[in-house]
Amino acid sequence: LALLFLVLSAGSGFTQGVRNHVTCRINRGFCVPIRCPGRTRQIGTCFGPRIKCCRSW
Repeated sequence: LALLFLVLSAGSGFTQGVRNHVTCRINRGFCVPIRCPGRTRQIGTCFGPRIKCCRSW
């Protein structure tokens, strides 16, 4: 149970921690001013809430 909690809390922190373009690139993401394209998902923001940091699945 403790291991499950650790894994889930680490995963949620990862997706919420990306807030600038440097952190986005470190997490293998890229910045786009529109919705994340194709088989990618949003993992944070780059330059405020309008620019998304996207990463492939």
